[in-house]
Amino acid sequence: MSGQPSTVPEFPEWPQFGDEERAGLIRALEQGQWWRMGGSEVDTFEAEFGAYHGTPHALAVTNGTHALEVALEVLGVGPGTEVIVPAFTFISSSLAAQRLGAVAVPVDVDLDTYCVDPAAVAAAVTDRTKVIMPVHMAGQFADMDALDKIAADAGVALLQDAAHAHGAQWQGRKVGELGSVAAFSFQNGKLMTAGEGGAVLFPDEETRERAFLVHSCGRPRTDRDYLHRTTGSNYRMGEFTAAVLRAQLARLAGQIDVREQRWPLLAGLLAEIPGVVPQTIDPRTDRNPHYMAMFRIPGITPERRRAVVDALIARGVPAFVAFRAIYRCEGFWAAGAPDETVEQIAARCPNVEQIHSDCVWLHHRTLLGTEQQMHDIAAVLADVLAG
Repeated sequence: MSGQPSTVPEFPEWPQFGDEERAGLIRALEQGQWWRMGGSEVDTFEAEFGAYHGTPHALAVTNGTHALEVALEVLGVGPGTEVIVPAFTFISSSLAAQRLGAVAVPVDVDLDTYCVDPAAVAAAVTDRTKVIMPVHMAGQFADMDALDKIAADAGVALLQDAAHAHGAQWQGRKVGELGSVAAFSFQNGKLMTAGEGGAVLFPDEETRERAFLVHSCGRPRTDRDYLHRTTGSNYRMGEFTAAVLRAQLARLAGQIDVREQRWPLLAGLLAEIPGVVPQTIDPRTDRNPHYMAMFRIPGITPERRRAVVDALIARGVPAFVAFRAIYRCEGFWAAGAPDETVEQIAARCPNVEQIHSDCVWLHHRTLLGTEQQMHDIAAVLADVLAG
């Protein structure tokens, strides 16, 4: 590494927007119908987003957490059922199941990819298991081959939490081509965004139509007599959100191309720093959008990690501490928690115990920077760790 820059030059801003988003908002405004039942933006976005991910069966919703809730409800999750989730994830993965009255069962993850460990999943399956929910961490697919087999053998459903995986591919197949339901988020930091928003992809139209009822208070699209057919809530996306997301989707492929070029360079540079271990990419994920640039610093204390993150931020690198293990969050225990203690879960999640304590991630806009900025990031991190 050449030199030790005092700061890294400014990275591209996020969110990115331009005339395409402005045109979309005006288009939605001037159509005179601002909710999905009267307008065309949501319907068109669903078709475009579904096509991009390999399925015609897409449903747009209000946010990523609601996407999970709608998907889980359609898959039969409720009181008396269990949902297996990785213990290392943003807590929406578990809360969505718990909000429906189910028990969220946290399991360990792979120490290299940070994705759910299939062996841990298999060990957690019971006769109450309804859904297995892998999270594609930072755009890296969980082992879908192994998880498909576990789910099929157990007779339970798979729900992909694809909040980090817009545009990702597993062995040449897109998220919507893998035969299972998948949920996405368009929250402000995500790979495409309208501030909030979400979507669910389905393998067939029948399931998608059941989800449509759930997301619209149980009311069919053409109903004029308030014939609400099922339970549900109002998870409907508005026209302005969809208009922005259509423009964001058009930017996605080019942004992924850049991140795919930058991550191997940055990961190689980070790996040269003593004590730094970048997230491993399973080669079966043959297109990775790199939602986060993640790395571990094994042995670091929580206090030291926080100081490192603060120093990186001060020097122009948008850095964050990694997700806390969900079972170490008070909210996890408020409802739908397994009949175990924190320490009992921790004992069967040794990899999560390490990762949530020593992992750091960089915002994906860093990977939209220049090649020189990848060198600058590594040089600054090396300098901070040596300081």
